[in-house]
Amino acid sequence: MTAPSAARELAHPAREGIRLEAVLHALSDPLRLGLVRDLDAAQSELSCSHFDLPVTKSTTTHHFRVLRESGVVRQVYRGTAKMNVLRRDDLDALFPGLLDSILAAARAQEDRRAADCRPPRARQG
Repeated sequence: MTAPSAARELAHPAREGIRLEAVLHALSDPLRLGLVRDLDAAQSELSCSHFDLPVTKSTTTHHFRVLRESGVVRQVYRGTAKMNVLRRDDLDALFPGLLDSILAAARAQEDRRAADCRPPRARQG
């Protein structure tokens, strides 16, 4: 029989087991990319309940599982809360500059979308 604490541990790939294609797949979803952006900005652990997502709880769980199983985030239980932290050190060691490039591109895309939403007169320079 498994000890109760072991049942609460979540499986994560070791650093050397993180695959580029899994990371890119995880970050290809806009909702997951948004979660990663928030975690990067926070630079600390955030609980799953911290995020106000426009999806069901089971879908939220799925998105966090994809991020965890790809090696993008580490999840640990703190009491009843599942805490999430970006595995930046691992990702930067394996794929130097990748995360920064993806996050910068996501910011630039958001800025373009915001500019496109302004009234035409406000867009003129």
